[in-house]
Amino acid sequence: MYIKNIEHEKTLLLANLVSIQSGQIVSKTLTQNLAVSITLFAFAKGEEISSHDSDGDAMVVVLEGTGQFTIDGVVYECKTGETLIMPAKKPHSVYAKENFKMMLTVIFPIEKA
Repeated sequence: MYIKNIEHEKTLLLANLVSIQSGQIVSKTLTQNLAVSITLFAFAKGEEISSHDSDGDAMVVVLEGTGQFTIDGVVYECKTGETLIMPAKKPHSVYAKENFKMMLTVIFPIEKA
Protein backbone atom coordinates (compact mmCIF):
# COMPACT_ATOMS: atom_id res chain seq x y z
CA MET A 1 0.00 0.00 0.00
CA TYR A 2 1.47 3.34 -1.05
CA ILE A 3 -0.95 5.52 0.89
CA LYS A 4 -1.55 4.48 4.51
CA ASN A 5 -3.60 5.57 7.53
CA ILE A 6 -6.60 6.45 5.36
CA GLU A 7 -9.43 4.34 3.99
CA HIS A 8 -9.16 3.48 0.31
CA GLU A 9 -12.08 3.61 -2.13
CA LYS A 10 -14.13 5.85 0.16
CA THR A 11 -15.02 9.54 -0.06
CA LEU A 12 -13.54 11.37 2.93
CA LEU A 13 -12.97 14.86 4.29
CA LEU A 14 -9.25 15.17 5.03
CA ALA A 15 -9.90 17.69 7.82
CA ASN A 16 -11.84 15.00 9.70
CA LEU A 17 -8.84 12.64 9.78
CA VAL A 18 -6.90 14.69 12.37
CA SER A 19 -8.24 16.24 15.57
CA ILE A 20 -7.27 19.43 17.36
CA GLN A 21 -5.85 18.59 20.79
CA SER A 22 -5.18 21.38 23.27
CA GLY A 23 -1.49 22.29 23.55
CA GLN A 24 -0.45 19.93 20.75
CA ILE A 25 0.35 19.52 17.11
CA VAL A 26 -1.20 16.28 15.86
CA SER A 27 0.12 14.70 12.67
CA LYS A 28 -0.88 11.73 10.53
CA THR A 29 1.47 10.50 7.82
CA LEU A 30 -0.30 9.35 4.67
CA THR A 31 2.83 8.46 2.71
CA GLN A 32 6.57 8.92 3.00
CA ASN A 33 9.31 7.72 0.70
CA LEU A 34 12.41 9.09 -1.06
CA ALA A 35 10.31 11.11 -3.53
CA VAL A 36 7.30 12.42 -1.58
CA SER A 37 5.87 12.91 1.89
CA ILE A 38 2.20 13.69 2.58
CA THR A 39 1.16 14.50 6.15
CA LEU A 40 -1.99 15.88 7.74
CA PHE A 41 -1.56 18.28 10.68
CA ALA A 42 -3.92 19.70 13.31
CA PHE A 43 -2.49 22.67 15.25
CA ALA A 44 -3.96 23.90 18.52
CA LYS A 45 -3.97 27.68 18.90
CA GLY A 46 -0.52 28.96 19.91
CA GLU A 47 1.42 25.91 18.74
CA GLU A 48 4.24 26.23 16.22
CA ILE A 49 6.90 24.44 14.23
CA SER A 50 10.05 26.54 14.52
CA SER A 51 12.14 27.68 11.59
CA HIS A 52 13.76 24.91 9.55
CA ASP A 53 14.38 24.08 5.90
CA SER A 54 13.80 21.10 3.65
CA ASP A 55 15.57 19.49 0.72
CA GLY A 56 12.27 19.46 -1.17
CA ASP A 57 9.56 21.92 -2.13
CA ALA A 58 6.76 21.89 0.45
CA MET A 59 3.16 22.62 -0.52
CA VAL A 60 0.62 23.43 2.18
CA VAL A 61 -3.14 23.22 1.70
CA VAL A 62 -5.10 24.67 4.62
CA LEU A 63 -8.04 22.38 5.32
CA GLU A 64 -9.64 24.31 8.18
CA GLY A 65 -8.99 27.63 9.93
CA THR A 66 -6.07 29.97 9.28
CA GLY A 67 -2.34 29.27 9.56
CA GLN A 68 0.55 31.71 9.67
CA PHE A 69 3.62 30.73 7.66
CA THR A 70 6.95 32.53 7.58
CA ILE A 71 9.22 31.87 4.59
CA ASP A 72 12.66 33.44 4.63
CA GLY A 73 11.38 36.20 6.94
CA VAL A 74 8.17 36.98 5.00
CA VAL A 75 4.87 36.24 6.81
CA TYR A 76 1.89 34.72 4.95
CA GLU A 77 -1.59 33.94 6.29
CA CYS A 78 -3.44 31.11 4.59
CA LYS A 79 -7.14 30.40 5.11
CA THR A 80 -9.27 27.34 4.43
CA GLY A 81 -8.80 26.20 0.84
CA GLU A 82 -5.67 28.27 0.22
CA THR A 83 -2.30 26.85 -0.83
CA LEU A 84 1.26 28.06 -0.26
CA ILE A 85 4.55 26.71 -1.62
CA MET A 86 7.58 26.82 0.66
CA PRO A 87 10.58 26.43 -1.67
CA ALA A 88 13.35 23.94 -0.94
CA LYS A 89 16.29 25.23 1.10
CA LYS A 90 14.43 28.37 2.31
CA PRO A 91 13.88 28.61 6.07
CA HIS A 92 10.22 28.43 7.03
CA SER A 93 8.05 28.09 10.13
CA VAL A 94 4.38 27.53 10.97
CA TYR A 95 2.36 29.21 13.73
CA ALA A 96 -1.25 28.66 14.80
CA LYS A 97 -2.87 32.03 15.55
CA GLU A 98 -6.03 29.92 15.89
CA ASN A 99 -6.81 26.22 15.68
CA PHE A 100 -6.16 25.05 12.14
CA LYS A 101 -5.57 21.96 10.00
CA MET A 102 -3.41 21.51 6.94
CA MET A 103 -2.08 18.94 4.50
CA LEU A 104 1.64 19.14 3.79
CA THR A 105 3.07 17.61 0.62
CA VAL A 106 6.85 17.65 0.20
CA ILE A 107 8.41 16.68 -3.14
CA PHE A 108 12.05 15.68 -2.83
CA PRO A 109 14.66 15.75 -5.59
CA ILE A 110 15.56 12.33 -6.89
CA GLU A 111 19.18 12.04 -7.96
CA LYS A 112 19.74 10.12 -11.18
CA ALA A 113 22.51 7.54 -11.00
